[in-house]
Amino acid sequence: MPDTRPTSDQTAVLSFEDVTFQRSGKLILPGVTFAIGRGEHWVMLGVNGAGKSTILNLAGGNAHPTSGTVEVLGDRVGRVELRALRERIGHVDPRHTIRSPLTIEEVVLTGFTGTAERMMRWVPEPAQIARARELMDMLGLAAKSESVWPTLSQGERGRALIARALVTDPELLLLDEPTTGLDVAAREQLIETLEVLPTNHPDLTSLLITHHLEEIPTTVTHALLLRGGAPSAQGPIDEVLTTEAVSHAFDHPIAVRHEDGRWSARSIRR
Repeated sequence: MPDTRPTSDQTAVLSFEDVTFQRSGKLILPGVTFAIGRGEHWVMLGVNGAGKSTILNLAGGNAHPTSGTVEVLGDRVGRVELRALRERIGHVDPRHTIRSPLTIEEVVLTGFTGTAERMMRWVPEPAQIARARELMDMLGLAAKSESVWPTLSQGERGRALIARALVTDPELLLLDEPTTGLDVAAREQLIETLEVLPTNHPDLTSLLITHHLEEIPTTVTHALLLRGGAPSAQGPIDEVLTTEAVSHAFDHPIAVRHEDGRWSARSIRR
């Protein structure tokens, strides 16, 4: 079983130290410890209810731990103004709610205001518009910039939300199951988009949640497996995503394969 202890890293972008979290008297996280170094790209896997989204919310400054310490970008959650902290974090959530018929460009620009809708009387600066268009071009959305949200495919929405998250040049990118609802072609296009980020944003650090090994980009460097709200394995991805470790985390015999940089899993017949 891979070593579950985090390595000491003075350049840690995200650090959890013996973090617990309770909601309505129920213990969600019994004690989580891990650290993500600058420029690393992590994937977090575990069964439904394992605590993945709770960890992501804590990492994004959207919740406070019940006990223990969460440090994000050098600041401790609970001792820093959260709005200022969130401005340094990009968050991609496919459940992002947009009720107005905003264009792709308008959606991307809401990343500057941190709102779901365009703020009244807010006018983007020319440099902000240029940055939004630069990202839309990089993500293959330039020709669709005036298309409105209700008419977009799930894949186009996913890429638009990535552009929105990147528009402020965040230091940390959090991705909560970004391929949710995508067909195979759109999923692969989105994964390809994620794979170019380390090249175009070499200082970016990321944490991705997914349920499927097949959705892990080739550029992911580390993995964190959760079981019962606590890490069961963590570290370099090649050391963590083993048949033994994944089977233990999911409490089911799962054969893990790694081929051409991509991962896959299938049930082991008893």
